[in-house]
Amino acid sequence: MSEVDGDETDVRRAVVLDYLAHGLSDDGRPQYAKSPAGYAVGIEDFQLYQVAFDENERLTIGSEVVVEPPSEREVVTEAHRVEYDDLSSGAQSELEYVVADLVEEHEERFVDFYNDAQPITLRLHQLNLLPGIGKKLRNSILDERKRKPFESFDELSERVSGLHDPDQILVDRILEELRDDDLKYQTFVGRREQEQNQ
Repeated sequence: MSEVDGDETDVRRAVVLDYLAHGLSDDGRPQYAKSPAGYAVGIEDFQLYQVAFDENERLTIGSEVVVEPPSEREVVTEAHRVEYDDLSSGAQSELEYVVADLVEEHEERFVDFYNDAQPITLRLHQLNLLPGIGKKLRNSILDERKRKPFESFDELSERVSGLHDPDQILVDRILEELRDDDLKYQTFVGRREQEQNQ
C-alpha cells in the first residue's frame, strides 16, 4: 500500500441530509452573520455530522462532501458529530432514503456482511441483530453461504427461503443503530472508529 492509499483512508466523506442556506435556527447570530449549514451522514461508518458550508457553494441534499480531516475539506468549513435527536426534521426524514441509497451503491460491502458475519457470543450471532432474522433464518443463511458466498442481494433472496429484502433489513438495522444510542451491539454505525481503536 502506497502512502497515497494510506492517506485516502483517513478522509471521511459524508452525504448531505439537509442544507439550510440561512444557517441553523438555534444560531443566535444575526441573519447576515450566519453561514449555510446542514447535516450529513458518513458514507463508511454512518456517523452523523452537523456541518457549516462555504457561503459561496450551493449544495443539494444527496451531495457528497469531505468532513474530515479539515485540510481535505472543500465546501465544509466546520463539522462536528451529533446524535440522531440533534438532526433537523428534514434530515431525519431524508436519512432513511440516503442510507438505502448507500446500501444499494455499496452492495458488495453489505452482501459481504451476510458472508462474513460471525458469532458474538455462544448464544448470539451478528445475523440475529438484524430485524426479522431469528434462529431458523440465520441457520439457512449460514448453510447457504457454506455452499457458496453470496454475490448480490438478489442472489441472497433467491437462495435463502424466507429472506425477503435483505438490503432493507440492513437499512432498518442501520437506522435502529442511529436512533438508539443505547444499543449494546453496534454493527454498522461507528465501525471504522471501532476498527481503528483495536
